[in-house]
Formats: sequence, C-alpha cells, structure tokens
Amino acid sequence: MHVCVLGAGIVGLATAWRLNRQGFQVSVIDRAAPGAGASGGNGAQLSYSYVQPLADPSIWKQLPKLLLSPSSPLKLRPQLDPLQWRWALTFLAACNARTSHESTASLLALAARSRAAFEAMRADVAPDCDFSATGKLVLYASAASLAGAQRQLELQRTMGSQQRLVTADECIAIEPALASYRARIAGAVHTPSECAADCLKVCTELLRALRARGVRFMLDTEITGFDARDGRVAAVHTAAGDVEADAFVMALGTASHRLGRQLGAYLPVYPLKGYSITVDVDPTPGAAPQVSVTDSVRKVVFARIGSRLRVAGMAELVGHDASIPAQRIEALAEATRAVFPRAGRLEALQPWTGMRPATPTGVPIVGRLAGAPSNMLFNTGHGALGFTLAFGSAERVAEALD
Repeated sequence: MHVCVLGAGIVGLATAWRLNRQGFQVSVIDRAAPGAGASGGNGAQLSYSYVQPLADPSIWKQLPKLLLSPSSPLKLRPQLDPLQWRWALTFLAACNARTSHESTASLLALAARSRAAFEAMRADVAPDCDFSATGKLVLYASAASLAGAQRQLELQRTMGSQQRLVTADECIAIEPALASYRARIAGAVHTPSECAADCLKVCTELLRALRARGVRFMLDTEITGFDARDGRVAAVHTAAGDVEADAFVMALGTASHRLGRQLGAYLPVYPLKGYSITVDVDPTPGAAPQVSVTDSVRKVVFARIGSRLRVAGMAELVGHDASIPAQRIEALAEATRAVFPRAGRLEALQPWTGMRPATPTGVPIVGRLAGAPSNMLFNTGHGALGFTLAFGSAERVAEALD
C-alpha cells in the first residue's frame, strides 16, 4: 500500500517514519526543505508532562493586558479574514474550565504515546540532535499565579504526570544559572522527566534515514490541488506532475486549512506566529542553564541544545506575515539578559520566525474527517506542541491506516 505524506515538517516526517516502519510504501511531498517551516527554530522543549492548553480560563483576566500592552507576548492584528475571526471566537469560547480539562487530558494522553514513540525513533535512527533529559522548570512571579499553577498540577497529577511545586531556593538548587533571577521567582513547577532536542536536526536525520530506506522525497515541490472523485483522492496535483497513491496524509501545518477546503473539509487551523533566537553559550558552569526553563510572565522558553541556548516565545495572530520585527527579537534578547545574564554573548542571535498551526483548543486534528475523502487522513493543528506530539499523532495515523 502506497501512502503519500503531504508535508515534511516534524509531524510529516514522524508520520513517514512510522508508516515506513509499519511496512507501507511512503512518499513525502513538501514545497521546501524538511523542517523549513514551524519546525526549524521552535522552542526545542519536549513537554510531555506539562501541557497546559493556551485556551484556559485565566486568559479572560489577562486579555486586556495581553491585547493592549505594546510589550505583550500576544498580539492580534484584525484582518478581513473569516478564518481569523472564527478561530478567535472559538478560542475564546474554549477558555473555560471544562474545555481546558478535556484538552489537558487529550494532550497528556497523546504526549505519553509520543514520548514512547520518540524513544523508539531514537533507538532506530540514532539521530545526532543534541537530545537531553534534564527536566523543566516553569517559573511564576506571584503567589496568585503559583496557586493557578498548583491547580493545573493537581489536575495533571490525576492524569499520571509526575511534577511538584518548588520554592525559589529549590529552583536555584535545581538550576544554578537562575541565581541572579531569584528575587523575581515566587515558585515554580518542576517536572524532572522533561526533555529537549534540536527539532531541525531531528528532521534532517529523519530525511537521511528514510531516504536510505527507500522513502521517496519530492522537495521544493508545490502542492496545487487534488484529483478527487467517488469520495476518494486519486492523486495530488503538484508543480512536478500528479502523484498517485492509495492513501494520503495531510500534515501541511498552516496550509492545511486552505487545501482542506478543496476537499470539502473545514480545518480550524490558524497560524500562531512565534519567534526565536539561538545563542552560543558560555561554557562556564552555572552561566547558562542545563534545565529547560519557561518564564510564565514573559511567555518565553529557554532550552539548552548542545552548546547553544534556544530562546523562543510570543504568539501573534497576524496571518501569514513572515517578517521579523527587530523589537520582537530584542524582547527575546532582553528576556535572556534578565533571566540568564551570563548565558552567552548576545551578538549573533540567529533570529527566526515560524507559523505554529494551532486549533482553538490546542488539540490537534488527527485521522479522518467527516465530509473529506475516505483515503485522506489529517495530522495537523499541533500548535506550540508540534515537536512534543508529532510521534504520538503519527502512531494514531498509522493505526487508522492499518
């Protein structure tokens, strides 16, 4: 059985790896190189046990500041785009306790599968990807925010997550590079089992391994449409000609909505634009962090990947604007100076932006959809958890095809 995977980001490549392992003949099509989209410069954290959805009841209190403050990590630029308005309204409707709890349960279950599948991939491919398993700290600046974190922690504990609240002094003991930031820490959630890796390196290594195993790649190839008839897709149209297959998997990130409409499927996937910088670290012990850190106030994540520090954050609803404003990069540099002032020289920052494909609830769309062709499966909408969830959602796609 021939399966054609549309998309060569981490989600598409994880799907291709799983299907190839399962014995399918696999082709992969993408308009760019593997990992060139949202995967390339992402936050590098593998957050298997701490997956609080963006759509959370706390958003309502934060909303005025998030939308109106010039320095806000969240930015909305209203456009004449029905998808943007429909997505935003559905997102706000999802900011309630019940939906947040249901989304948390779904994400944790998928993340647990993804952890096991990612480890299976590492054993199979042995990728050189700066992998580490040093845990994660999520920092909170006030007693009120820490109390909210404790409620989420207790919820996740009932679902199998192992984490605990720690004091500011315990944070420093866990990650000495936080010492100068001690006065800004009311407490943190510590998850010892969390991991980090360079997602772009994983994509590159998967390309190498899959090509060696006979997977066909059509890169720098634009997908233009489909030959759909009798409730099935016979072929995908590309700039290099038609590609026929028995089944197809759409893992096209933010392009999934547009191409899904051609097949009669509505996919509520909208780009959440994010930014990152990558800094060469000072090797002096205690200068740069070894543990992954998330600053909940700044909405910025820090992840050690080898001799580099990845700093990422922000979420902008601005369509597909791929520009990189200097003030956004400076905000990440300033966050680095504030939290880890000795981490490294902030000269060559390697600025990056990517469009995270997000659903309003944060739960990805995996499998078949009503109204879509029966041999088209979807694997999209992972938002900021694409790297974390990619291998788990690939397993679900493979099960649906088996």
